[in-house]
Amino acid sequence: MGYVNAFSTFVPDMTSSSVQTTGSAAPGSELSFDNTEIAFRHSSNRDLKRAYWLFKLINVNFLVKVGPPITNFAINIGLPIKGIIKATIFRQFCGGETIAECTPTIKNLQSGGVGTILDYSVEGEDEEEVFDNTRDEIIRTIVRADGDAAIPITVFKITGVGRFSLLEKLDAEETLTADEEQEWKKVQARVLAICQKAYDAGVPIMIDAEESWIQETIDGLALDMMRRFNRENIIIYNTYQLYRHDKLESLKADHAIATKESFILGAKIVRGAYMEKERKRAEERGYISPIQPNKQATDRDYDEAVKYSVQNINNLAIVAGTHNEHSCRLLADLLNKYNVDHNHPHIYFSQLLGMSDNLSFNLANARYNVAKYVPYGPIKAVLPYLFRRAQENTAIAGQMSRELGLIVKETKRRGI
Repeated sequence: MGYVNAFSTFVPDMTSSSVQTTGSAAPGSELSFDNTEIAFRHSSNRDLKRAYWLFKLINVNFLVKVGPPITNFAINIGLPIKGIIKATIFRQFCGGETIAECTPTIKNLQSGGVGTILDYSVEGEDEEEVFDNTRDEIIRTIVRADGDAAIPITVFKITGVGRFSLLEKLDAEETLTADEEQEWKKVQARVLAICQKAYDAGVPIMIDAEESWIQETIDGLALDMMRRFNRENIIIYNTYQLYRHDKLESLKADHAIATKESFILGAKIVRGAYMEKERKRAEERGYISPIQPNKQATDRDYDEAVKYSVQNINNLAIVAGTHNEHSCRLLADLLNKYNVDHNHPHIYFSQLLGMSDNLSFNLANARYNVAKYVPYGPIKAVLPYLFRRAQENTAIAGQMSRELGLIVKETKRRGI
């Protein structure tokens, strides 16, 4: 899971008449992503100073590269650095080590009109007992969200409840052994248990995208769950990574299936999170890379997916996962253009905790539906997620300077 911050000037022409509106757009002040008073209203002076120095450090590529091995080594030999990590990078990008520890973050976001997506971010496990425990933890996030408007959506990864290499074998259409057949049935049962609980509680849940060589199996599971649970309301979302050149057509094809079979298609629309890994594997194995040829093509397809979704809002619900200001403004403008309520249940904006608060809180202030990913889990287990966030940030042109510039602007406004 990750959102690439790529700016584009592509604004598609809206000519379709298939959109049916649900009423007047909610009134609100003119949307501005430069309003730092709103963006950081939930942040104390101490929070701002911590974020400033943290982003300054992340911006130093050397520290990001050497930090993971040094940190892992220090933790493995028992050096007392857990407290330092928890007070800095963990606090910036994670809600806590447990669901209960996330409560202050949930309340803080809610005070600014932003929802929470509880994301149990333990990854890289490979044992059946761990998969069962992860299933149970994901169900606990649904239970926590049940009846609490501050947690409007939940999320999970299929590789959290099933072995990566098993999914890889399924995608390659290789014959499973008898033991693997039983293992696959257990994975399907875990996914069904999670989705059934989400349906029973009326809490929507997203299935995150993963690497292309296991994604077809994930897509099939997601569609099966939508057929079962998205008949009346939006409960299950699949994720479409638009940095793949085939995913805009996949979105449209899946929507055609949903229309034919009378269920709501749930689509989390992101740019993507595995670009370097995807290109490297394709080159090593001699197949055509699934990744777009350039950033402009990704931006074009992302914006087209947003356009298509708004045009088909009656049976297509989206979570627009992006740190891209142009994409956020495009979606907001489309809703206004078609007189769609800002808080229509089929439209959500989403960003990661600790990033792009200027987008999240200004959108929420204008009464759009917004929810931030709030990762949580034991510090050592969540470290891969944290290091990936840092590495992605340094790879995103302009992201750090934008974050730092906004923080500096707000500190000057406050006079601190």
